[in-house]
Amino acid sequence: MKNRKKTEQNGVFAAIRMAAGAHPVLTAGTLLCVAGSVGASLVPPLLLARIIDRLTAGIPLTVQAVLLYFGSLALEGGLSSAQESLLVLFGQKMTHALRTEMSRKLTRLPASMLVRQNPGEVAARFSGDVDTVEALFTSGIISMAADACRIVSILAVIAVKNTGLALILLLVLPLFALFTRHVQKRMLAAQLDNRRAVAAVSGQVPETLHNIRTIRALGLEAYREQRYDRCIGDSYAAMERTNFYDAIYSPVVLVLNAVVVGAVMLLSASGNAAVLTLFGMSVGTSVAVINYISRIFEPIESLGMEIQTIQSAMAGVKRIDAFLALPERDIPAPRSSAVPRGDVVLSHVTFGYGEHTVLKDLSFTVKAGEQVTLVGRTGAGKSTVFRLLLGLYHLEAGSITVGGVDVSAITDEERRACIGCVEQHFARVPGTVLDQITLGDARISREMAEHAARLAGLDAVIRALPGGYDAPCTDGLFSQGEWQLLSIARAAAADPAVLLLDEITANLDAETEARVLDALRRASEGRTVLSISHRIYESLGGRTVRIGAQEE
Repeated sequence: MKNRKKTEQNGVFAAIRMAAGAHPVLTAGTLLCVAGSVGASLVPPLLLARIIDRLTAGIPLTVQAVLLYFGSLALEGGLSSAQESLLVLFGQKMTHALRTEMSRKLTRLPASMLVRQNPGEVAARFSGDVDTVEALFTSGIISMAADACRIVSILAVIAVKNTGLALILLLVLPLFALFTRHVQKRMLAAQLDNRRAVAAVSGQVPETLHNIRTIRALGLEAYREQRYDRCIGDSYAAMERTNFYDAIYSPVVLVLNAVVVGAVMLLSASGNAAVLTLFGMSVGTSVAVINYISRIFEPIESLGMEIQTIQSAMAGVKRIDAFLALPERDIPAPRSSAVPRGDVVLSHVTFGYGEHTVLKDLSFTVKAGEQVTLVGRTGAGKSTVFRLLLGLYHLEAGSITVGGVDVSAITDEERRACIGCVEQHFARVPGTVLDQITLGDARISREMAEHAARLAGLDAVIRALPGGYDAPCTDGLFSQGEWQLLSIARAAAADPAVLLLDEITANLDAETEARVLDALRRASEGRTVLSISHRIYESLGGRTVRIGAQEE
């Protein structure tokens, strides 16, 4: 029950309620505009009926009546346009709120869970599924409610004006709704078949180009042509089915409209007193009724599409709700004390991925300012030690402390000033060269970033760029070695007490490696350094700690 409540609080509808609460004027305006649009659509036929009845009675037409009629048409059109605009704006606010909540959720997921997520599926949640949620409210629920109110209100007006016609419509409209739903389902199926066929046709070209040598060697040209023709044929067949259903639907609507109007007109023209009680009406009323009949079929058609939209969107809602319901990592509470600095102590650390234990009862201490290189066979857990130091995973047993503070208690705001990490591959972010160093952290000033670049031996290179530190950062802006130097500058910018070096000299030539090692000597001064590279050990000295065996 508790988990269910938490899911509801963090789900799609909770985010939508937050968006509606954050924009009460927009929400109220949208609902009022929808209601006003429904009400305004009823007025023009009534005014037209009154004008025609006055003319048939020999009463002259007044300017006020004409202006009132055309004013009602303008009001209806204006409210309809305003409704569409406000629904679009409301949908944008909802998607913004939902994507913000999902982005917050993504940053709060444990690393162990993130590595199990399919990147393509997560990206689909942020794009396609969120768009379906927007459609759920704008083109689905709200539009369906508006169309349902429009149908009910038109039927109510017709019932007042012509009871017999209202009874006929109550019999005819459900049948028309079923017919519309049937046609829409067939059209949707045909459209999906067409999309699949088009995708297959599109896939034939790169597949042929990729396997052209095999095709030529085995003489498969005719076979490939037959496959291509078959895919094109499937596409055209699906398109023809779509066109067929589209072609028969409109005439059916027109015929049904004409049959209903014709039946009512014939019945109203009969001389039978009982029939006239139900179907008798004036000329003006007849015009109004005909207008209403033409107006009632469109929302019924829209209802079918809106139901389809809601059904499709609910699958996206469920997927997003499942994502938002994932358990979050434990975020430590802010501490009033200073950023921890001091010895790095691993005490009886045990950790594994699933059932595979990587570290078992590991203990060692790195004194403040000491330089230590972790050594061991591949898979022994050297990189795992770094991940644990960064607080990415929870220990199964034991503890890891920096300056006497458990790494699990180091807040996200403190971590960068406590532990800096230089990885093998530089992760570029959108923005300038300065942004690559600061990462948008307001605590790192331009002076601090420039100092870090000087430590990394990259200051002169950056200043030589057009725009210097403000130059847009692109893929080809730096060489491989310079990217690595930039990574060192990024790690050193916050003046961390501990520096982690993860195989950063791999795949570098001798000259570039010498530049990187020279930068590391400057960046490592006064810091505790842990590395996973024998070359760094040879250059910087210190001692080694073997993972999986006793300390050397």
